[in-house]
Amino acid sequence: MSENAFIEYDGNKLELETMIGSENEIGVDITQLRAKTGMITLDPGYGNTGSCASDITYIDGDKGILRYRGYSIEELAEKSTFMECAFLILKGHLPNHSELAEFDQGISEQAGLHYSMKNNFDGFPANAPPMAILSSMLNTLACYNTELLMTEHEGEAFELVVSKIISKVRTIAAWTYRTSQGRAYMPPNPNLSYSGNFLHMMFSQPFDEYKIIPEVEAAVDLFFVLHADHEQNCSTSTVRMVGSSRANLFSSVAAGVGALWGPLHGGANAAVIDMLENIHSNGIKLSDYVDAAKDKNNDTKLMGFGHRVYKSFDPRAKILKTHVDSVLEALKIDDPLLNIARELEEVALHDEYFVSRNLYPNVDFYSGILLKAIGIPVDMFTVMFAIGRMPGWISNWREMLSHNQRICRPRQVYTGENLRPYVSISDR
Repeated sequence: MSENAFIEYDGNKLELETMIGSENEIGVDITQLRAKTGMITLDPGYGNTGSCASDITYIDGDKGILRYRGYSIEELAEKSTFMECAFLILKGHLPNHSELAEFDQGISEQAGLHYSMKNNFDGFPANAPPMAILSSMLNTLACYNTELLMTEHEGEAFELVVSKIISKVRTIAAWTYRTSQGRAYMPPNPNLSYSGNFLHMMFSQPFDEYKIIPEVEAAVDLFFVLHADHEQNCSTSTVRMVGSSRANLFSSVAAGVGALWGPLHGGANAAVIDMLENIHSNGIKLSDYVDAAKDKNNDTKLMGFGHRVYKSFDPRAKILKTHVDSVLEALKIDDPLLNIARELEEVALHDEYFVSRNLYPNVDFYSGILLKAIGIPVDMFTVMFAIGRMPGWISNWREMLSHNQRICRPRQVYTGENLRPYVSISDR
């Protein structure tokens, strides 16, 4: 049985209930704090605030643990596929053969886009950011599915929306890329896997189908698995907050894309490539760059190292590293940027400055290298992240509704002017 906590202020003492999670995380319930005391908590960035109770994903940053529905990311990465992980995150249990086949079939059937959406793609400027297009087109899907703009989180209609979003997000991503390259839309191939179909829609040409290399297909699928959910991060919290107004799922995940777009969130792997290109194009010695990164008076940053949540190591980085090596070998790639990345990794892993501060390579470091090797443009990196994150966003949206959460409405501590009289413009 949990013990309660107490807060004492101005001679008054308030007892607060506590909640202990399944991994012994302790939360203090402050839902009655304002009503009983007139006070609120102040926590900019919500770093110490639990916005919900969730049974989807568990992270222990100190120990480098990540689990989906109780399953370790290491075991899922080794034994499952993205479709199996998506089912697990959405449904709460691993599928049997028939359940997975039905789920996969539903995704496959929804891969195509209405051809009139071509007008939408043609309407964007040639240099339009892919994440802006992705968010816009996810909202556009709502226009083609007005009968599904419901807030229910159960039943056949909800399952259909889930299949549409998870399937069509990769089609939108591929069409976005092809439009930027002046290429026509490539229809999906129902005979391919989820990740194989994405590669096909991205890179195939009329009468010249993209040859899918097993190592590349496996690495893309693994990338999606490793990004499928990550607890209450900025974009997931955004999806839940937007959904708390009972906004439909299309608009809620589109908002998640907007949050993910930021360089402090989904754009981190693109920053890794920018760093490598800077080192290469300017002929910077690695030792000089590392020294500059260690200098607190210098603005130089070692991108892709360390993580806000993981204080020892990012478990996803360890998993992805081995697949990066297999992809580079399979593609026989000799890219100077990738060579710099490997050298930089070796320096950071053995330099006492970085080791003592637990600044190990994170998933963004390796994913940036992987995506570049496959041929994904840098401005599409965050789009790839969004594709993988869809199951997590959808599951959190659904969970938020199933808990009947009231609309999100954070409070503030006002620091502005007190009441003052209006002064006529002639007297100012």
